[in-house]
Amino acid sequence: MKDDRHVRDERVLVYSTDGSLPLPKPAPARRPPAGRGALPNDGVVRVARERRRNSAVTLVHGLATAELDAVGKELRGLCGTGGTAKNGVVELQGDHRDKVVAYFEKAQRHVKRAGG
Repeated sequence: MKDDRHVRDERVLVYSTDGSLPLPKPAPARRPPAGRGALPNDGVVRVARERRRNSAVTLVHGLATAELDAVGKELRGLCGTGGTAKNGVVELQGDHRDKVVAYFEKAQRHVKRAGG
């Protein structure tokens, strides 16, 4: 005859609808430290490239909100590509940094290539 007194119960409750178990508390939202990763608002237009889902996206930061839509439309036409202007950033599909930098230099704006 087996002695069941020394057998450990290894069953673990996975889900219960009776409400007797307390729910875990959600982790507090983490924010990046202020000033880290944020672009300065110094009047310089910054042109960067980012990889998204195995394709390149050209990002233009540092434009005033009033000129965002107009400049975005003009850059999309200049580069012959799609894109959007939202959240203070113009996004162009593809790597068009050279064309965008030349556009702002021709307009005599202070422009920098951001990133690597």
